[in-house]
Amino acid sequence: MLNVSNISKSFGERILFSGVTFNVGVRDRIAVIGPNGSGKTTLFEILVGNVLPDSGSIAMRKDITIGYTKQEISPFSKERLLDHVAHASTRIAGMEHRIKVLHESLAEENDPAESAKLLRELGELQHKYESAGGYSVEHDAEVVLSGLGFKTSDFNRPLKEFSGGWLMRAALAKLLILNPDMLLLDEPTNHLDLESCLWFEEYLKSYQGAVLVTSHDRAFLNRVVTKIFAIEPENVVFFHGNYDEYVEARKQEMEVREATAHRQEIKIKKEMRFIERFRYKATKATQVQSRLKALAKIERVVVPRTTKKIHFNFPEPARSGDDVVTLKHIAKSYEGNTVYPDLNLTLKRNDRVALVGLNGAGKTTLLKILAGVLPFESGERKLGHNVKTGYYAQHQLELLDPENTVLEELQKAAPKITDLQLRTLLGAFLFSGDDVFKKVIVLSGGEKARLSLAKMLVQPANFLLMDEPTNHLDINSREMLIDALDAYHGTLCFITHDRTVIREVANKIIEIKNGVPIIYTGNYDEYLVWREKQVIPELPVPQTVNKAEPEEISPRELQRRRKVAEGELRNNYYKINEPLKKRLGKVEANLGKLEAELHELETYLATPESYGDKTELTAKSKRHEELIEIIDRITAEWEKLSLEIEEKRQAFEQARRELETEYGMSGEQ
Repeated sequence: MLNVSNISKSFGERILFSGVTFNVGVRDRIAVIGPNGSGKTTLFEILVGNVLPDSGSIAMRKDITIGYTKQEISPFSKERLLDHVAHASTRIAGMEHRIKVLHESLAEENDPAESAKLLRELGELQHKYESAGGYSVEHDAEVVLSGLGFKTSDFNRPLKEFSGGWLMRAALAKLLILNPDMLLLDEPTNHLDLESCLWFEEYLKSYQGAVLVTSHDRAFLNRVVTKIFAIEPENVVFFHGNYDEYVEARKQEMEVREATAHRQEIKIKKEMRFIERFRYKATKATQVQSRLKALAKIERVVVPRTTKKIHFNFPEPARSGDDVVTLKHIAKSYEGNTVYPDLNLTLKRNDRVALVGLNGAGKTTLLKILAGVLPFESGERKLGHNVKTGYYAQHQLELLDPENTVLEELQKAAPKITDLQLRTLLGAFLFSGDDVFKKVIVLSGGEKARLSLAKMLVQPANFLLMDEPTNHLDINSREMLIDALDAYHGTLCFITHDRTVIREVANKIIEIKNGVPIIYTGNYDEYLVWREKQVIPELPVPQTVNKAEPEEISPRELQRRRKVAEGELRNNYYKINEPLKKRLGKVEANLGKLEAELHELETYLATPESYGDKTELTAKSKRHEELIEIIDRITAEWEKLSLEIEEKRQAFEQARRELETEYGMSGEQ
C-alpha cells in the first residue's frame, strides 16, 4: 500500500534519520518509537506530504487515503459536536447537500419530464450516499464519541464549550469516522482516560485499514501493534512483534554486542602491547606495520548508550505517623455542580495510591484537596504527625527559573547536597555530561518535566502527590520515573493514564465514582478483576422502539436506533469481558510454567540415578507435592474464569438476538 525507499531528513547539522526503507501493508499495525525529538512526528509529516525528505522517495497506491491526527478545531466554533464529527467526510456532506437541493427542486418543479430527470438523479445519488455510509454515519459518530468518553448529553453541545483535551478527543473521533485506508496517530491516548483507552484499543484491533502510531504508553503498544519502527541514535530498527518483545530482543542484542565489544577490546589491547614493545625494533618492523594495518581495518563494535537504572540514594524522608492524611465529611462543588457531597478518606504510611476513574470524576479535585492546595465548602482535612507534603502538577514546569541552568535549579532546591551528588542524580534523570549546564529556557517539555521531578524527589518530603507526572515524558523517561518512585521511601498518591506506571508502582487503587472513593488494596490487574467480581453488571438491552406509535418512526430512524443500541451493547460487553480475558491469559501463562516445572521434576524422580543425593531428592519430592497442589488450585481458577467468560459471551449473544427480535418486530409493523 505504501513503499518508503531510502529517505533521509536533517535539520542543519542534525541528522534525524537516513537511508530509511520500509513498506506498509493493508492491515499493518506499526509503532513508530524513539526518544522525544528523534523525528517521529517529522516522519509522519513526510508520509502525508507536509514535509519533503532530503532524499529518497515514497510510492503510494492510487486513491489511498491517509488520516492524520494533527488536526485543529477552533475552540470558538458554534458547531455542534455530533454534527462536526458526523459530517467529517466532505464527500458525504456534499452528497447530503445535493440531496437536499434535489428535494427542494422537485417540490418546485412542474414539468413532468424535468421531474423524472430529477428523480433519476436523486435515486442514483441516494444509492451512492447509502454505499458511502451516509445513512449510518450519525450512528457511527455516536458510537465513536461514546467510546471516547463523551456523554449523550454532550452531542448537541457547541465545540466552544469543550476544553482542549476534549477537543482533541473530538478531533480523533472525526478522524475515525473518515475511515481512511491508513491512520497516522501521533500520541492518540494522551487525552484518554483508562476506560476510553481500552475501547480505543479494541477499535484499532478491528480497524480494516493500516495503523501507524506513536505512543509512550507501553500497555497500549503491547495490545495494539505487531511491528516496531524504532528511530534510535545510531540507526533505524524494524522489528516484528510488540513493544515488550522488541525491548527483550534489543536487550539480548545489546548483551551480545557488549560481549563482542569486550572481546574486541582485549584483542586490540593485546595487539597494541605488541606494537608498543617492538615499534622501534628493525627485525619486527614488518610485523608491526602489518598489525597496524590490521587494526586500522577493524570495524569497532559500538554499544549504544541505554537508559540506566537509578543508583542515587534519595534523602530519606522523616518518618510520618501511621495516618498520613484524613479527610472527614468534605463537601466540594464547582459553580453549583457537586463533585463530593460527603468525602471521607484516610491514607496510611507507605501507601502508594493510584487514583483512577473516568475523566471528570473528580480525581484531580481529590488530589488537590489531599495536597492542601484547593479549598472546600465544609469538612475537615487533617495531616498526620510529622507529615511534609510535596505536590507535583503541570504548572510547576512554569515555576522553573528560565535563566538558571539545570544544575543551578537543582542546587536551589537542595543547597546542602554536593554538586557531585546532584550531577549523579541528574544523570539518573537523563541529564548527562554538559546537559546539566543547559539553561531552563532552552529545555523541551520533557526535560522540564524531568527536572521538576528531580527537584521534588531531592527534597525530603514524606508524602508526594503527583498529577499526571508522565505528561511530556517519552518511554525511557517514564522508565526513569518508575525507577525513581521505586527508590522513594514515603507515601505516594498519583494520577496517570499510563497503566504500566500504575502496575509497577501502585499498591492501592482508589476509584472515584459518583463522588465516592472505592478503595482496593492490591495492584492494578488484581483491581480490574476484583471490580468486575464485586458488581457484575447485566448486559443491558437498550430501550427499543415504542410499539404503541410505530407510524411516527421512519425506517431510517429505526435503523439508526438499532445501530446505536448494538453499539452500546458491544461496548458494554468489551468493558466487562476484557479484564477477565487478560486475567485468564496470565493464569494460562503461569499454569504453563508450573506444568513445565512439574514435568521436569517427574522426569528427575523417574530416573534411578537421581536417588543418590537424599537431601536433594527430599527437596524435589516436597516441591513435587507443592506443585500438584498449586496446579490444582490454579486450574480451578482457570476453569472458573473460562466459565465466566463463556457465560458473558452467551449473555451478549442472547442480548443481541433479543435486540434484533425487538427491532425486527418493530420494523415489520
